Amino acid sequence: MTQQIPPDPDNTSKEGLRKLILRLPTAISEVVKDKTAQWTNSSKLREERLPLDWNEAAVNAVKAEVEDLLRRKSALGGIAEPWTEAELKLAEEITDATRKAEISNITRTEAYWQFFEQYPELHWAFLAHMVSRNAGWWMTDLKGSRLQNVFDEEGKQSFYRFFERSNALIFQDAFPQLLLYAKSREMGRSLFHLLPHFHVSRFMQPFWERFWIDRSSPLLTVGLIINEQNYIDKQVFRHPHYQISIGDFNESALIQLLGMNHIIFPLLKNSGDEDGLRECESAADGQDCPESGDVRRLAGRSVVNPVSLPARIALGKSLYAMLFGLRAVHSGAQRFAAGVPHTGSRADYWPDLFTANPAEALTPAQGSELAEGETLPGGQRLYSPKLTDVWGDAPYEPILREDWFKDPSALNGISAPQSPYLCDISREHRYGITKAALPEDAAD
Repeated sequence: MTQQIPPDPDNTSKEGLRKLILRLPTAISEVVKDKTAQWTNSSKLREERLPLDWNEAAVNAVKAEVEDLLRRKSALGGIAEPWTEAELKLAEEITDATRKAEISNITRTEAYWQFFEQYPELHWAFLAHMVSRNAGWWMTDLKGSRLQNVFDEEGKQSFYRFFERSNALIFQDAFPQLLLYAKSREMGRSLFHLLPHFHVSRFMQPFWERFWIDRSSPLLTVGLIINEQNYIDKQVFRHPHYQISIGDFNESALIQLLGMNHIIFPLLKNSGDEDGLRECESAADGQDCPESGDVRRLAGRSVVNPVSLPARIALGKSLYAMLFGLRAVHSGAQRFAAGVPHTGSRADYWPDLFTANPAEALTPAQGSELAEGETLPGGQRLYSPKLTDVWGDAPYEPILREDWFKDPSALNGISAPQSPYLCDISREHRYGITKAALPEDAAD
């Protein structure tokens, strides 16, 4: 009987090192190619800037009013004066309208867009619409091809409840504020003294009162970004029930692998428009990628540290500056929002790579086709379901009604939003998605 000789650990390590060294030139070449394309494409998106009216005098006035709220003990509890019967009736109408629109990520996302169409001066509503689309895509990723064998069912449920609760809480807090503005417009007078009725932080009233005077959209948007991120910080990120999800978020390698760390704005090309957004080179061979409806480019940012409150606020301001400060991003994202209904499936923006029909999708065994590049063979796509097909209604833990605004540290986030230089994320996002569908290959 022939004796089996165990493998030499040193030789195995040497072989692994040899393979790694052989791959380095290709890997370095791809990184250089990707970064060069990202710089070039980002430059095209940044060619025409839109002015963001940031008024430092208004900023200082709002800061002073916010600080005054902290000093006045009378502002810490109750209301300054009783509400009238007519005001209570109006507030109940707003509560009912919010309840009807908050059923799911799909209805919330649509409500934001409809509101922005009617009141385009409320920039935050459009930003919220686009970010809410991303939340829907993250939710359906948990049931699609990409994560089919990565999480067990308990892990998928945990991540889903994390995303869903964050999305729902922001809507429950912010949408009544938007509706109260609409009622103020309708009645021709400020009604923002009613904000406490909806348990909105007293932090927001100076922002709305200033907006009512000067319609400074950027300042109000920054205020809403700070408010909403602080609101969900304790309700979700620091809530004991969601600590398992927080722990998973700290695993940066896993997040990168799953391609879930991008917030993207698909840009829909105007018919007949030759504005430089048509190129969508493949990271593998430099050729144009297949048709994805009319989406030619993805603007966006990577989520570097989602657990950090200041990092989330900075990200929100950066996304806002990109969405409203760069004409190509603003117009392309608006065309996408108006022309592509939100279903939660990534096929909404990349139908060449995703399908919401499981019968048309690749099986996990066929996923090795992705290893040769970022484009699938003709007619073969990954499964990305519609949200309503895979997730039902989810019960929530009780919502805390305590005002998050306790000290002046929130004022640190009030500064002029700045758009990033590298704002095109098309190649990076496609690469992350295709590698996420090949966990063995990515980890090799």
